[in-house]
Amino acid sequence: MKRSLLPFSIVFFSILRVVSLSSCANIIPPGGGPRDSLPPRLVMALPKDSAINVTAKNITLTFDEYITLLNPQENLIISPTLKSFPQMDYKLRNVTIKLKDSLEPNTTYSFDFGESVRDVNESNIAKNLIYAFSTGNKIEEQTYSGKVILAETGKTDSTLLVVLHKNMSDTAILKDRPRYYTRINGKGEFMFRHLPTGDFSVFVIEGQNNFTKTYSDSTRLFAFKKSRVVINENTIPDTLFAFQEYKPKEKPGAAASPTKSSPINKEDKRLKYTLSLESGQQDLLSDLTLTFNRKLSVFDSSGFNVYDTGYHKLSGYTVSLDTGKTTLTLKNKWKENTGLVVLIDKSAVADSAGTGLTKKDTIGFFTKRAADYGSIRIRFTNLDLSKNPVLQIVQSDKIVESVTLTNHEFVRKMYRPGTYDLRVLFDANKNGSWDTGHFGTKQQPEIVQRLPQPINIRGNWDNEVTVTL
Repeated sequence: MKRSLLPFSIVFFSILRVVSLSSCANIIPPGGGPRDSLPPRLVMALPKDSAINVTAKNITLTFDEYITLLNPQENLIISPTLKSFPQMDYKLRNVTIKLKDSLEPNTTYSFDFGESVRDVNESNIAKNLIYAFSTGNKIEEQTYSGKVILAETGKTDSTLLVVLHKNMSDTAILKDRPRYYTRINGKGEFMFRHLPTGDFSVFVIEGQNNFTKTYSDSTRLFAFKKSRVVINENTIPDTLFAFQEYKPKEKPGAAASPTKSSPINKEDKRLKYTLSLESGQQDLLSDLTLTFNRKLSVFDSSGFNVYDTGYHKLSGYTVSLDTGKTTLTLKNKWKENTGLVVLIDKSAVADSAGTGLTKKDTIGFFTKRAADYGSIRIRFTNLDLSKNPVLQIVQSDKIVESVTLTNHEFVRKMYRPGTYDLRVLFDANKNGSWDTGHFGTKQQPEIVQRLPQPINIRGNWDNEVTVTL
């Protein structure tokens, strides 16, 4: 019986069609899938990580994926420091480093890459990437750690650097390159690794984009440890307090920017002022202020008169002009929920050109209610009164009030509602304010301890909080 060729023909043409299609189609890799969240991982190094008796000056680091190198001059910390920054390059999975300086004998070198090594696709950072080798017969493993706090505010600043000098002279920080330096993290913490045993002087300076790491400007943040640190297996963590020895001077002619409550229009030829009233209401705990658009050459306090709503003239208030001659302050013992009227004579104020008010002005307003305020009670535990503590109540980084604490409790029947940060100044010289340090006389700054939780004061509410220092 004759076999049919149909099945064979079907198979042949099917194979031919598949081959034809595959030869002209583009091969597209599968898409989608989970996002790569893994950082690059160091898988090989020449010389190898933690190698000893190293003489080579060329280093190759190989990772498990394609990488990129971001701002190595800002990110890479080489310890001990070198005179010249090395030549660095990257390609595919490799980072190459060519050292320009001669290597010191019997020395452990470490390379802290910071946030410079990242993968190509998702920019995942190879964090805590530290590579080390030794030109001697051992890897130094001593560490030195601690914290840096801004003495005036109790906050931290991650742009600062901690530096170690082998030279114990006070002038070392002014002219010499440090032997070692390291970064500070967002919590104010620092850590040196691979240090040799020995004595060092310790300083904190602002981060700089140069290779010298010296201190030359007393208006910049700075800290120093009065005694040398002895690096060994028993070295304990330190806390350093950074300060500005002198505040930067304002540039001549620099003026504060106008605020929403006190706009200034120098082109307006009329003499005008803005009020400190809040929605037409006067705060019971502060003064009424009038801020003028130009300096006043004429001021007559008798031209300001306060009346109640029945137009009975009141007494017991004062009106004064500030030293800048732009702000008038009316001080009074305000009664709650009371309507008042301030009458200003046309001739009471004038600028240097003799321009005064266009007419007699009338300012009407009500004072706030006592129920608009909340009471406050702060109880302190573990507060050492012998250190002359001063409570600083802070809002928007400005000290609203400073109160010397003579007991373990602070009480106010009325306080403006809002969220406040709390700080405690340990006032060594008992002058009620923070005092900076001086490197030349080895005087450390006064210390401010920032309390971790703010206090939220609600109106018509008894606000109580217990603070543990």
